[in-house]
Amino acid sequence: MHLLNLGILAHVDAGKTSLTERLLHSAGVIDEIGSVDDGNTRTDTLALERRRGITIKSAVVSFPVDDVTVNLIDTPGHPDFIAEVERVLGVLDGAVLVVSAVEGVQPQTRILMRTLQRLRIPTLLFVNKIDRRGARYDDLLSAISERLRAAVVPMGSVEGLGTREAGFVPGLGPSAPAVLAEHDDELLTAYVENTVTYDLLRTALATQTRQVLVHPVYFGSAITGAGVDALITGIKELLPPAEGDPQGPLSGTVFKVERGPAGEKVAYARLFSGTLRTRDRITFGDTGGIREEGKVTAISVFDHGTDVERDCVPAGRIGRLRGLGEIRIGDSIGVPRKAVEHYFAPPTLETVIVPGPDADRRALHLALTQLAEQDPLIGLRQDEVRQETAVSLYGEVQKEVIQATLADEFGVHVTFRETTPLCVERPIGTGSAVEFNKKDPNPFLATVGLRVDPGPVGSGVRFGLEVELGAMPYAFFKAVEDTVRETLGQGLHGWRVTDCVVTMTHSGYSARQSHAHQGFDKSMSSTGADFRGLTPLVLVEALRRAGSQVHEPMHRFRVEAPADTLAALLPVLAALRAVPRTTETHGSLCVLEGEVPAAQVHGLERQLPGLTRGEGEWESAFDHYAPVAHGTVPERARTDHNPLNRKEYLLNVARRVA
Repeated sequence: MHLLNLGILAHVDAGKTSLTERLLHSAGVIDEIGSVDDGNTRTDTLALERRRGITIKSAVVSFPVDDVTVNLIDTPGHPDFIAEVERVLGVLDGAVLVVSAVEGVQPQTRILMRTLQRLRIPTLLFVNKIDRRGARYDDLLSAISERLRAAVVPMGSVEGLGTREAGFVPGLGPSAPAVLAEHDDELLTAYVENTVTYDLLRTALATQTRQVLVHPVYFGSAITGAGVDALITGIKELLPPAEGDPQGPLSGTVFKVERGPAGEKVAYARLFSGTLRTRDRITFGDTGGIREEGKVTAISVFDHGTDVERDCVPAGRIGRLRGLGEIRIGDSIGVPRKAVEHYFAPPTLETVIVPGPDADRRALHLALTQLAEQDPLIGLRQDEVRQETAVSLYGEVQKEVIQATLADEFGVHVTFRETTPLCVERPIGTGSAVEFNKKDPNPFLATVGLRVDPGPVGSGVRFGLEVELGAMPYAFFKAVEDTVRETLGQGLHGWRVTDCVVTMTHSGYSARQSHAHQGFDKSMSSTGADFRGLTPLVLVEALRRAGSQVHEPMHRFRVEAPADTLAALLPVLAALRAVPRTTETHGSLCVLEGEVPAAQVHGLERQLPGLTRGEGEWESAFDHYAPVAHGTVPERARTDHNPLNRKEYLLNVARRVA
């Protein structure tokens, strides 16, 4: 039996979860179709999902199509939960991108399609809601082709568009031969000679769909079932089956982690090679990172709409694994695959969680830790001095979901401070500093010299040596490098320092000393703690001499609005520091593209409907960091021992050691 791991993706409210219900019903997995409004769908299992009517967490459900078993993964549609979509993309064999026949191509649709094309994931399009008033066909096909920059092949026509009786009539449209001939010389010759056959077209369509050269487009309605049978046929015939050698070396990826009824971790993993069996001891962890080891105590796979216990999970399948207490989202199982890529931008906003008057801080910490396990990009930041916890975000809806989840699932009530942008710091020039062992004012038995140089944009942090690796024990070098990376989490203004090269220029230590007939004498011998204690002081002094500049996150934006509303729109854009770069007019519509600080995006989204009579369309995504050029430089409260203040730092370190 063939396997297919299929993702369902869409802009919010396009009908993605409703389509999932219809597919399960058509395949005979469920007897009654659940409703998002009624909160009884198969994949929206969280109480919050059912209450709000949106998908927050990805969910897996299986259904058969003849001899093909489809593992269908329903993903969130709201942009605030794009990280959940990102984790799913790496395990897909194919995708269905859902578009509303009424609302058409939305900003999130464009972002998803660009990513699917970049990752070379074969994708079918399903235009939903053809039974709704205002549904479109011809102009929507043109918009899909133009705005998604995709070669599309209509897979049929629509009858009764915009009515309850709307139906889909399968059949390749007249444009199919011309579109497919662009990538097939044999078909092009037949097209010119007027000898094109249906079999030749279907073969070319399947080949080019799997090569991500074209995207078949189906129209239908998840509510009435129109067009869904044709879509199921397309899923079976046009998308590639899962690949993988069950006899090969074990290799897989964890894309989701949840907690079971007893609080145990349950990992969702796609196997790309090998076969994983119950009671197998396996290694797992990030590529290039520390590898953990654990024993799988139970395995279940997805079959006919539910998960069933199995003794093993072979290559190509998705399994739910128990027993791996240290496993995390993104971990490789067995032989590591390539390093985990981020297909979407990281969160650019941050807020501080404020516990309610009766909140148990220990319970809050435990709850946040479990949430971070399920969504690593939450990025918890603990401030022990102020007893505060900050969390990184994609948007305001995500903040509301965290608040509701803490209340509903953990019984902890919280509020939030105002959302602020997450900035970064970059070195301006070169700076060096050194402190020598047994020389005032250095209280540590260590010599550390460091130089900070600017690095190329996007290069992150690199660490190098200008001293002999054998000059002292390797553990001391490792202590310095690890502490450098940790210290750069908070620069001169409190923001993460990036795009720099840190070079160790001096090293030295006191060799192990002991008195006669006595053990190791710490007061005379260097330890890793000496290097971990001294490195932050040297590093921040080098960074201070180099200087650093705070950069704020910038979004690229696209606004499509009636041309006669520009007079009202442009001053507001200017007041919020948005800079239009290009302006185009298409009939009565005007399209502005430019950049805007991330901190202003939410405000612009709220004002746009009033400025454009409700006709404006806003699209934005993180693009780059730019130097803060207006107002005071934003500062971020420190959560470390503050090596910028030597006296305070030494007191804090001494207190920690004591």
